[in-house]
Amino acid sequence: MTQFETEMQDVKSELINMWDLVLLQLSKAKESMLNFDKDLAREVVLKEKRVNALEIKIDRDCENIFALYCPVAIDLRFLLAVLKINNNLERIGDIAEGIAKYIVDSPVKYNMEILEAAGVIKMFEDSISIFTDTRVAFEFENTLLARTIFSRDDILDEINKKADDNILKFIIKDPGVIKQSLYILSIIRKLERVGDQSKNIAEEIIFYVEAKVLKHQ
Repeated sequence: MTQFETEMQDVKSELINMWDLVLLQLSKAKESMLNFDKDLAREVVLKEKRVNALEIKIDRDCENIFALYCPVAIDLRFLLAVLKINNNLERIGDIAEGIAKYIVDSPVKYNMEILEAAGVIKMFEDSISIFTDTRVAFEFENTLLARTIFSRDDILDEINKKADDNILKFIIKDPGVIKQSLYILSIIRKLERVGDQSKNIAEEIIFYVEAKVLKHQ
């Protein structure tokens, strides 16, 4: 294996490591919400610094490869995709941190009935599943799996659209749940963005592997 090939493989490994870290952040954010575990939520907030550090390192490593080797064709597409996916991963890390902060700031445990009725639990599970599959699609260059992300993101969008009406029913019945309902709505908005970021990642995987640009189509 040449030095160039070694460095390209190192970049791929670094990105997958970052993927795993962000996935763990999302999973811990979900667990902290369900169990109202503020200590776990604080751990997610603290580890966001590690996500940020990884993003900077991956960017710099890509820049060094550009400067040293002037890659072309699929190697060029790979590095361009890595740079964009790296940014998407960092944003999903921010989303996990934001959700964790809602757990830390909330004075009361979230009402499980509201979480289920609003679709938050399903949304969390689907978001994590979608994000996990983008990782698999990237690692194994599986564009068929990447293409499934688009329709699965539509499900998250639909839950988001119905959330206001679903939560309003609880607020009308008991105005005392207004504050936690606002937190829950904010969590839903953030999870919807996990779907958007995952969709962006899927587009980059297809661009890298098949040289097809899907943005704005």
